[in-house]
Amino acid sequence: MRTSLCDTFGIEHPIFGFTPSEHVAAAISRAGGLGVLGCVRFNDAADLAKALDWMDANTDGKPYGVDVVMPAKIPTEGAALDLDKLIPPGHKDFVERTLHRLGVPPIGGEGRDGVLGWLHSVARSHVDVALEHPVKLIANALGSPPADIIERAHEHGVLVAALAGKAEHARNHVANGVDIVVAQGYEAGGHTGEIATMVLVPEIVDAVDVPVLAAGGIGSGRQVAAAMALGAEGVWMGSYWLTTAEYTQSLGESAMQQALLGATSSDTVRTRIYTGKPARLLRTKWTDAWAADDAPEPLPMPLQNLLVAEAHNRINHAGDPAVVSMPVGQIVGRMSAVRPVAEIMAELIADTKRTLDRLRNM
Repeated sequence: MRTSLCDTFGIEHPIFGFTPSEHVAAAISRAGGLGVLGCVRFNDAADLAKALDWMDANTDGKPYGVDVVMPAKIPTEGAALDLDKLIPPGHKDFVERTLHRLGVPPIGGEGRDGVLGWLHSVARSHVDVALEHPVKLIANALGSPPADIIERAHEHGVLVAALAGKAEHARNHVANGVDIVVAQGYEAGGHTGEIATMVLVPEIVDAVDVPVLAAGGIGSGRQVAAAMALGAEGVWMGSYWLTTAEYTQSLGESAMQQALLGATSSDTVRTRIYTGKPARLLRTKWTDAWAADDAPEPLPMPLQNLLVAEAHNRINHAGDPAVVSMPVGQIVGRMSAVRPVAEIMAELIADTKRTLDRLRNM
């Protein structure tokens, strides 16, 4: 299973795996795909540098990429403490009441630096660090990066990808100099639009003259083959790696994985409570609380993330699978066991081949 992107990146299979874990990203690259490390969790550029140093030493010379969160328009931003003053007291009271009602205790410490990874200035520092390493791709979760970032990436021989939820977005990305469009459908985890993958991918393929990756609802070879049939040059998978053995190795056993393993494809919700922009999350008591009549409206990015960052730390520390807050796509219904990345990749490739052979014989 090879497409033009395999030759472009020097990979065996056109499977791009987004993950916040360097262990998972490296394993994806070693298995013949392109591991893409999500940078938003790294508030300190030095910590990201250490993670990329580790990947350099553990990818067997295979290529990898990074994913940043950077709006095209440079926003006005201040320090976390300055931003904190913009959060209404009623929102803070609601969060504290909800945590108390759900039995989530405090853990001490500030806990609100989770916002930093969503700031434009921090995302720029992520790019600075990435370009000091042999990355092959910089992907942006919020559309086209600023023009100077695209130019710098190209000067280093690094391609740029951007996620799109509409054909219009894809055309704008290409006009801005983006090399690869990730057509992310409604089914996907994290930030997502309102058009389903089956409809979105061919619309974007027809709208642009650059390679397109299909994202959203992909967790089997049959779905990989479907993406190819729709015109995609590969697939972009994120949620499916959350229950891998390498994820556990990197970030530890967690209530989040327990919750994901027991969920069905009906157990997600699209909401603005995670970052301020629409994102698909696992439905839990936490998301239900925000959907109640007495809940305030979520704040815009990055204020919503600042509001809930400490709450998320406390929720993770409490370890209750019924309360976790985690972005995940509808493909969660297929995530029923903890397995190594290499096993998942082998299954994807074999299932894709069987599907394509079956179609040829029809």
